[in-house]
Amino acid sequence: MRVLLFTGKGGVGKTTTAAATAGLAASRGVKTLVLSTDPAHSLADALDVPLGPQPREVEPGLSAMQVDVQRAFEQSWRDVQDYLRGVLERAGVDALQADELTVLPGAEEVLALLELRRQAASGRYDLVVVDCAPTGETLRLLALPEALRWYVERVFPAHRRAMRAVRPLLSRVAHVPEDGLFEAVTRLHAELTEVHELLTAPSTSVRLVLTPEAVVVAEARRTLTSLALYGYRVDGLVANRVIPGSDDPWARGWAEAQAAQLARIRADASPLPVRESPYAAAEPVGAAALVVFGQALYGSDDPLALGPAEELMAVRRLVDGFELSLALPLASRDDVDLARSGEDLVITAGGHRRLLTLPSALQRCEVAGARLADGRLLVRFEPDPTLWRSTP
Repeated sequence: MRVLLFTGKGGVGKTTTAAATAGLAASRGVKTLVLSTDPAHSLADALDVPLGPQPREVEPGLSAMQVDVQRAFEQSWRDVQDYLRGVLERAGVDALQADELTVLPGAEEVLALLELRRQAASGRYDLVVVDCAPTGETLRLLALPEALRWYVERVFPAHRRAMRAVRPLLSRVAHVPEDGLFEAVTRLHAELTEVHELLTAPSTSVRLVLTPEAVVVAEARRTLTSLALYGYRVDGLVANRVIPGSDDPWARGWAEAQAAQLARIRADASPLPVRESPYAAAEPVGAAALVVFGQALYGSDDPLALGPAEELMAVRRLVDGFELSLALPLASRDDVDLARSGEDLVITAGGHRRLLTLPSALQRCEVAGARLADGRLLVRFEPDPTLWRSTP
């Protein structure tokens, strides 16, 4: 089962590229589903067909859908929302305001990924292509499953034990959460854990779409760092709307400026492939036009090829301890912060933070130093004598 996610700054042609890749794969005999988690609903416009919450076959071997976020929300979060709404209403909050206050932040993108899990597990497709929301929303989305897992595994059990202890007392003066609430949170946690496993599987990768402009390239560089921080594999980049060389001074100036940005991103992203799509005279709309776009982009290459693989995280034994190695391409020393919090390593890079649960051996060690080298964060650990017991 191959899963391919496309993201990028808004307006760079992300949806077109995702739909073209799906269309090309389907034309070559791969049973394909392309779905959109982008609330802009541009996928239906690109394919020029109406889409709904169920997969629709738009060409032989190619199906498409727009996730029904409301339905997914009701299935996964309704129990929790009902409880929170009741608490607010008993506190005197207006019913309409209570309803607005209990909406889960980021619910649209998160619950759309639950639909991705469902479709991937259906067994009906060899390939699922995901047209993600723009970069910022996608990064927050991809960080959430692991963050929620940390909360449920670390904070939630203690909170539940405390609530069970005080329930007989509190029930006399206030409504306290029933087991159904905890079961709802646990169920959502389990579902998002499965999403995280799907998105970090060896057969899943992200493709970053950009236009060769300074501002867009700068964001793409930061995104490469952030995706690696969260443990997601990028297998290539697509540069859209590349202006060809021309005798016209205006066009030549743009072409030269774009060439400089393309050279920069190729050097930064190496050894990842950077494919180029020229600025076309007309926007590709409809399945047939998108397949032509895909053929020009990939040529005879396999659009599903994973490309060069890099080990995103590794631990190796040293003479006097261990070294944790984490891929952080293009990160600078000033952008990276590191802290230890119990069993977790808190890593901040480019404004994004990850709580990385350490392997058991490293949990019994102290951080002895850290450095950036060749696009990797290297953290050295030494055994804590109070926790470490040498084996005879």
